[in-house]
Amino acid sequence: MSSGEPYAPGAASGAEVRKEGEKCTLVLVRDLSHPPAQVWKALTAPFDSDRNLGTVGTAKLSTVGAPTPHVSETQVKRADAPKVLEFSWGGQDIRWELEPLGGGGTRLTLWHNIDRGFISMGAAGWHICLDVLDRLLAGRPIGRIVGPEAMKFGGWQRLNAEYAKQFGPT
Repeated sequence: MSSGEPYAPGAASGAEVRKEGEKCTLVLVRDLSHPPAQVWKALTAPFDSDRNLGTVGTAKLSTVGAPTPHVSETQVKRADAPKVLEFSWGGQDIRWELEPLGGGGTRLTLWHNIDRGFISMGAAGWHICLDVLDRLLAGRPIGRIVGPEAMKFGGWQRLNAEYAKQFGPT
């Protein structure tokens, strides 16, 4: 974390799980005070990519902060700047939707199809990623908090427990 400002995530909120048979999709919604074009540029927070994800096609994503570098080939399925970015990552589909809000802000919705056993962990991780994104856009970067480092972070443990209570057994 880079700014001198302490960071503690807020309460677990803005997430839901949608179930279709055996398939679970984690949906997180966050209202940001920045315009869609600015949010669009910052969407790859937990990854380093070998190319701009703003066009359809194959890209290689490296997970930031993993104990060993994890590079996966990713298929960008849809890139409609600054509205929708959809790609597959590690066999899971991730879709970001950006909707303009009054006052120049953005409603960011993340859709992540995820194994039912990892829903609360995923919600906690994405919650922190969205906080990092929001602080970065506000000019108060706290640096990336991802991978195993995020799981060691005290706020992650609390969020994981809070989301587990919200979603119950999946």
